Amino acid sequence: MPNGTEPERTEQPQRATFRHQLYKWLDVRVGIGSILHEALDEPIPGGARWAYVFGSVLLFLFISQTITGVVLALYYVPSATSAHTTVAYIVKEVTGGSFLRSLHAYGSSAVVIVVLLHLTQTYVYGAYKGRRELLWISGCILLGLMLAMAFTGYLLPWDQKAYFATTVGTNMASDVPFIGTWLKRFMRGGDEMGTLTVSRFFVAHVFILPAVLIAFIATHVYLFRKAGAAGPTTADPINPKLPTQRFYPRQVVMDTVVALVMILILGSLAHFAPTELGPRANPADTQYIPRPEWYYLPIFQWLKYWRGPYTIIGIVVIPAITAALLVLVPFIDRRLERRPWRRPIALGVFVLILGAFVVMGFMSVRDDRRDPSIATQVAKQRDEVEQFMRQPFEPEGAATSLSAPVATVVDPLVAAGKKVYDSESCDACHGENGVGTAAGPKLAGAIAQKSPEELSNLLRHPTAKMIEGEMKPVDISDEDLKALVAYIRSLNKAAD
Repeated sequence: MPNGTEPERTEQPQRATFRHQLYKWLDVRVGIGSILHEALDEPIPGGARWAYVFGSVLLFLFISQTITGVVLALYYVPSATSAHTTVAYIVKEVTGGSFLRSLHAYGSSAVVIVVLLHLTQTYVYGAYKGRRELLWISGCILLGLMLAMAFTGYLLPWDQKAYFATTVGTNMASDVPFIGTWLKRFMRGGDEMGTLTVSRFFVAHVFILPAVLIAFIATHVYLFRKAGAAGPTTADPINPKLPTQRFYPRQVVMDTVVALVMILILGSLAHFAPTELGPRANPADTQYIPRPEWYYLPIFQWLKYWRGPYTIIGIVVIPAITAALLVLVPFIDRRLERRPWRRPIALGVFVLILGAFVVMGFMSVRDDRRDPSIATQVAKQRDEVEQFMRQPFEPEGAATSLSAPVATVVDPLVAAGKKVYDSESCDACHGENGVGTAAGPKLAGAIAQKSPEELSNLLRHPTAKMIEGEMKPVDISDEDLKALVAYIRSLNKAAD
């Protein structure tokens, strides 16, 4: 044999020996062998299936959201004066910043979609049966936490869409009995949306909710491994007797393939359709029409049907009953039967609720398109977003400040009127700064153009049409009424 081949013969065994020694060294100190055994040798009744990939994909998405979120947080400043500027800097100046932010934004939508798919697959398969009650409950809590993460992150860009959509969302809290007003103030950090609101949402989004999520993810994984995989719908959920297959390698390959497909989809969306940023939030803009993200559109549409004294039923009672039924499903459906066609009532109720959500989401979009005034304003808002994205980045010192809302409270009488407006919960129906909501019209325009005497009389003695819309006579002192009228009349000036 040629002498040149001798080093290769000795080098390969040396490398194998080194790897073996390193593995043995780690195994002695951290038990890596037992960890890999627990992670990869999980028995799957009936074998690996594509239907089981959702849990692993959700874990991958959570890790992706954490990494992109940490990088974005390196540039972000959580204050009303700097939040929008720092996000604009990320989008317009930082290399790859727009791609990274888009990846994070699309990732949040992907999390909601995969969670709903995972929930649906678990429900249809009856995988909550057979001593899996705590596993199901922890999954429901994770769904709520994911939606809370999406809600708290929505405000952080501090553009028009984020500000007004969050205003409507926090206004809903005031309808909760007994603690509604306190809850709204707690979320906002006061009566108005401002730096304290951004700071609180940032802390919740970056620290509190992720910590709770990690705890419940760990709990969910532990409970899943404790209960074991339920297997296909024909398997006994307590003692599955089907032949098993280890998690590695087939299920690992399936999970990896779906994760790679998810990377491809999110990367393509982030590259070819990057998430846009709108103009800086202007609380005095009385013309802006807020609309939430797509996954909150069904709730937005639902709120249109509940007004006045019935609001509490639509916002609190019915959602609470629906959530309770979802969480308590394992205790209600106690039969071990898992085949969908043998569970028509349970499956029918789930499909009905899920279908209602989908239909209400499409109805919300349809209603906007059918209303000419709303469609025109939404198109105008879209143009403003595109125009802002075309503009070069302006540093904070050169950026336009919130001079419009500041101008509305320079007059002491107007400032006092703003406090009366908030203390009387006028914003619950008419929105922050009178922008209008589904429950009440905007105050700028014809209403704010009335004379002080006409406005005072209208507030003291609402018309029949106003009473029909659940407007109640304003019962305050003459001094407070004068201040409130001054504030309402100032809304037109702020909008000019």
